[in-house]
Amino acid sequence: MNYKRKPLIYRSVLAVLALLASLPAMAAPAERGDLAFLSARDAYRNGERVRLARQIDALQGHPLLAWAEYWSLRLKLDDGDAGGVADYLARHPGAYLAEKLRGDWLRSLGRKADWESFRRELPALALPDAEINCYAAQANNAAEMVRPLWTGGQDLPQACEQLVDQLVAAGGLSVEEVWQRVRRMFEAKRVGAARSAAAYLPATQGWDGRGLESIAQSPARHLDKLPAGWDARRGGREVALFAVQRLARNDPQDAARRFARIESRFAEEERAYAWGQIALQAAQRHLPEALSWYGKTAGTPLADEQRAWWVRAALRANDWATVGAVIPAMPPALAAQPDWIYWHGRALAAAGHSDDARANYLKIGGQPNFYGNLADEELGRAIEVPPRASAPSAEELAVAGANPGFRRALALMRTDMRIEGVREWVWSLRGMDDRALLAAAEFAHRNEVWDRAINTADRTLKQHNYSLRYVAPFSDQVRPKADQLALDNGWVYGLMRQESRFVMNAKSSVGAKGLMQLMPATAKWVAKKINLTGFHPSRVTEMDTNVTLGTHYMKMVLDSLDNHPVLASAAYNAGPGRARRWRADQPLEGAIYAETIPFSETRDYVKKVMSNAVYYNVLFDGRPQSLKGRLGTIRARGQGENGVEQLP
Repeated sequence: MNYKRKPLIYRSVLAVLALLASLPAMAAPAERGDLAFLSARDAYRNGERVRLARQIDALQGHPLLAWAEYWSLRLKLDDGDAGGVADYLARHPGAYLAEKLRGDWLRSLGRKADWESFRRELPALALPDAEINCYAAQANNAAEMVRPLWTGGQDLPQACEQLVDQLVAAGGLSVEEVWQRVRRMFEAKRVGAARSAAAYLPATQGWDGRGLESIAQSPARHLDKLPAGWDARRGGREVALFAVQRLARNDPQDAARRFARIESRFAEEERAYAWGQIALQAAQRHLPEALSWYGKTAGTPLADEQRAWWVRAALRANDWATVGAVIPAMPPALAAQPDWIYWHGRALAAAGHSDDARANYLKIGGQPNFYGNLADEELGRAIEVPPRASAPSAEELAVAGANPGFRRALALMRTDMRIEGVREWVWSLRGMDDRALLAAAEFAHRNEVWDRAINTADRTLKQHNYSLRYVAPFSDQVRPKADQLALDNGWVYGLMRQESRFVMNAKSSVGAKGLMQLMPATAKWVAKKINLTGFHPSRVTEMDTNVTLGTHYMKMVLDSLDNHPVLASAAYNAGPGRARRWRADQPLEGAIYAETIPFSETRDYVKKVMSNAVYYNVLFDGRPQSLKGRLGTIRARGQGENGVEQLP
């Protein structure tokens, strides 16, 4: 029920402390070690080197000893001392922490300009980040390496700034490339970064970066009171374009009206850029004018997001000719995504090119995702799960259980470091074949780490176990509640899989909690509505309470939105009012409704929930399912709605 998620505790530290306090004589060694580890973590955070060293002694034999040792070495690196680093890397070859420490060491070497040592250690780093890549460019006198970061609009670490200076001094960065970065920073609402980029412009461009924050706050006022001679040089015109772009974010129709009055004062490319910004915002608001405004963008390169929304606007308008024209003109990497392969196939079919359409569907058919499912159905194939691979042998499971990275991951999750545990787990999967992945997924399943079982089983290429990809824990608690409310079990599990990956104590950055990610206000409202006795906000993460409230809310949004699971899924994530507003003035294919949801997270969420539901029901019922049948048709705005605004 939220847009951004940040997983939290797997088992609270307080629970560990309470257990040890109540049973000191019987405390398990791992739990006793956990306390030493938590103390080591606090010592690292506080920079207490002596205390950290004592805890390292106490952690001998504990899976997380390597973390405490890493922290000790990290503090030494902060002091400029690399002693012990090489020994640590030799003792933990290929480990996540070895990669992490090597990266820290390389940054330290880069800051000291110790290029000989830097060049020696760099090849062993598997995944260098932007900062390390810029140090590598400095080490090799290759300022040109910074260009992709500059033109791609990425943040530039301090290590990269020197390279930009060198590139500009050598005449290797054109004025146009500087302007393109300024625009990208404006589009990302990063006025300060745009001003920094503009510092590389020559004085002849007439740039005046004063008052940008004021323009961002009141773009219409700036456009109404443009200073005399504002259009004489590019700097003045770009500031006006910034105002148009900011105004379009709030009111694309007003932006279009105001820009039309001054359009003749701009160069052709500048006009096309402005209409591209206005068209994007209009498409995201489902305004019918979007397509005509996109038609004015010839002469400017469009960003991937702009091209995607051009197609989405055409889908909403049932304009298959435009869909069929825009997708082939996309950059190859974008056009090769399953979304656009499928919709291009549909456009080809609408134009009567059935053989070409079939060729498109065959490219993605069989893929276990929303558009792979839809392509299969266009090919006449029912959605089924592949044959189940043979179970991991005792030997395969033993290898998984002995994997140091997996053992560290489980221990980290146990001690309130789930994010780090997930990183350890994912890193440890690198290079594994299907058999090893299935054994690792089964190992996670047996330890009831459901999200890792899902993530790991999802990675297999030829041998599969969809019972691990689509785990269904807590069935004794979940399925009776779903049945009582006449909810589809596959849909309930599909939504839970997407909301929390069955992490009991999951909490989002906006406060949603538990298996079904309930916001506190929603939980309180539903509890009152169903007369849930003994409810207290502190109980929202309890499984029974969370599932009771979550399933009742699912039922409420389903009943209020035409009994349509696509609308209800969108409502569960983004709110019922938004789900209603995203309907069209005419009936809309369910897949098109899902594809044209303005919020990228909700759009992805709804697609995955619906595809999840299909696979869960294949597993539950043992027979093929239809995603197209579930998506159905979304009735026109205002039809099939019942009390939508009354739901939180």
